[in-house]
Amino acid sequence: MSLRRKLLLVALCTLALPIAGWLYVRQMEALLRDGQAQALLASAGAVARSLVVTGAVPPASGRSWYVQPAPGPITVDGYGDDWAPLTPWSQSLGQHGKLLLTEDGDGLYLYAVVREIQRTRADADDANALAADHLILTLGNATGQRRYLLTSAAPGPLVAQPLDPTVDGLPDLLAAQWQEDGSGYQVELRLPRSLHLRVLGVGVYDAAAGGDRMASDTRGLLSYSDKLSGELAQLVPDRVQARVLAPQGWLLARTGRLNSAPGADGQPGWFASLVYRSLLATRLEDASPWSQDVPRLDTPEVSQAGAGKPVAVWRSGEERGSVVLAAAVPLERAGKVDGVLLLEQASRTVPLLANRALFGLLLTSFGVLLVAGGILLAFATRLSLRLGRLRNAAERAQLNDGRLDGLFEQGRFPMTDAPDEIGDLARSFERLFEVVDGYTDYLRTLASKLSHELNTPLAIVKSSLDNLEHAALPAEAQPYLARARDGVARLGALVRAMSESSRMERSITAAEPEDVDLRDVVRGCADAYRALIGTRRLDCVLPDTPLRLHCAPELIAQALDKLLDNALSFTPEHGWLRLSLSAATDGAEIELANQGPLLPEAMQGRLFDSLVSLRDKATPGDAPHLGLGLYVVRLVAERHGGIASARNLDDGSGVAFSLRLRGMPRQRLSG
Repeated sequence: MSLRRKLLLVALCTLALPIAGWLYVRQMEALLRDGQAQALLASAGAVARSLVVTGAVPPASGRSWYVQPAPGPITVDGYGDDWAPLTPWSQSLGQHGKLLLTEDGDGLYLYAVVREIQRTRADADDANALAADHLILTLGNATGQRRYLLTSAAPGPLVAQPLDPTVDGLPDLLAAQWQEDGSGYQVELRLPRSLHLRVLGVGVYDAAAGGDRMASDTRGLLSYSDKLSGELAQLVPDRVQARVLAPQGWLLARTGRLNSAPGADGQPGWFASLVYRSLLATRLEDASPWSQDVPRLDTPEVSQAGAGKPVAVWRSGEERGSVVLAAAVPLERAGKVDGVLLLEQASRTVPLLANRALFGLLLTSFGVLLVAGGILLAFATRLSLRLGRLRNAAERAQLNDGRLDGLFEQGRFPMTDAPDEIGDLARSFERLFEVVDGYTDYLRTLASKLSHELNTPLAIVKSSLDNLEHAALPAEAQPYLARARDGVARLGALVRAMSESSRMERSITAAEPEDVDLRDVVRGCADAYRALIGTRRLDCVLPDTPLRLHCAPELIAQALDKLLDNALSFTPEHGWLRLSLSAATDGAEIELANQGPLLPEAMQGRLFDSLVSLRDKATPGDAPHLGLGLYVVRLVAERHGGIASARNLDDGSGVAFSLRLRGMPRQRLSG
């Protein structure tokens, strides 16, 4: 992984800032909401105590029937078309029945639906009417209670028959409508408001199931109270909606409306609302069970308050971007819950402030992240460039054999003046290259120094051997004299070769370049070699177009001579050689391949060093081979800005030596 990528990963660690900020904003939002919830619970408790003290809420009397306000004119015909808006809040009647109650200025309306498949029919005035399917209606006022029988043998109007003695204020006969279908029957009737009913009972008798024919479920009546709503309006704070509910959740009074209009800070957009609901307010209840116009609230919070436990909850508002805080407290009198007070307050401030804090924090954090990432990226880029300069300088300063290319003649090592650790590294490199340069120069001139120093001792030894030849020596000493003379000859050849190597390096350095067509150079060498290779075959492969290069042709020919001499030493008598010339991307390449043994892996990187040879050791009396030929080839290649290399052929039939030449630099003529 590059240095810039590593520093980029370090910069990404600053992402912990927005994450920590988000957790902080979320915690602050929760604390803010908790504070508002406690304040609203305190207000609800104060209002509840006032309602209890003033006796505005009637005492709870157990189970009750709820009478809903009429949604419109009610026609007593036995059909449920007029009752459709009230159907979702019907009340259970027995095991298979539903009861709806509503009232308007004309009276109290009752609509009962009973689902029965098996029917037993009779009219109310029949002797066996109580044995048929029927309803028992119980009416009660301040004087007493009276029961009525409602049944019919056919759909249409019916007259309810009283089952009990006369009670003041209660009618003797009741008119009703009976309708039925394949699933059961429906009964609808109207009771005058003058009855002043306190309780109402309805019982369903199924002849097929049996049971008590006279039983009815008698309960008190609950309904929406305008008087209680007026008293509630005087106690509730501004911009708060209040509802008084029966312990079962039925609506008894209501005042105020939720203020869902946008405030001074505006209305949150859909994206801001989404961010608030998904990232901050993760505990919002659904708004649908809390509708403002329903006659009954059936939520866990209302049930808890009905059981005597105050509770507060945050829910989604009906308007986009709003949230609603609801606080439900019990209305208790003498340890008994008479109802539930529900206060609701819409709030746009919490989402707006939380979103504003979150977005501000995110923008600041990401701004800091971008700035820190940019600074780290710039620092990493500069550091990479500086290290790259050191790497390039080190690669340019040294050759494959450890020699330096004259970097210090052009100037000092780069960035040695820098005061930081990179400068220390550059100065260390500079000192290292100075030492390596001095040692390499010593090794380069060692051959000429040794050849010069060895000439005098060799001359003394040779003259001594010449004198010994003229002296009378015993016969057994003659072999030792011959061996000494052979050793002196080999040592003299070695000294001459070392001296020749030094002169050759100087001659290669002093060679003058010219523009030539390399095809002519290679072709001429190939024609000359065919007379020297005996029975071997030499193929010459040249390009079709001229291949011109600014070079020293005599040096290239000399290098090819060394390569041919090396190849002939390993090519069988009837083997083959191939000399080829091809164009390269930055110059030319000359390759001489020959049939013969493969190169050892350990020697491929040392073949072009001085005094290295793979030929068999010469026998006494033969001229020694000093391994300077391929060294000369390397010097010629480097003089032309290229390299010399050797490889085994892919088919394993032999080896190939190649010269990659880029050309010699052109010299400027000074005026």
